[in-house]
Amino acid sequence: MAMKELVEYIAKALVDNPDAVRVSEIEGEKTSVIELVVAKEDLGKVIGKQGRTARAIRTILSAASTKINKHSVLEIIE
Repeated sequence: MAMKELVEYIAKALVDNPDAVRVSEIEGEKTSVIELVVAKEDLGKVIGKQGRTARAIRTILSAASTKINKHSVLEIIE
């Protein structure tokens, strides 16, 4: 499973409006930036209290990208 699909899967499970979830990936040689866009009313669900949910998603992403020897960064776009 690619990192983009992983983030999309997790985000769609968290939000009330899964059709509004958009994930894009900007790939570099060793690093890829994954941009996540959700509906405005679902932004709080993805970020979580004090950013805990966002931190958890980033941790999963980091662990998964370590397996393929890449570095992935998650950007949550408001």
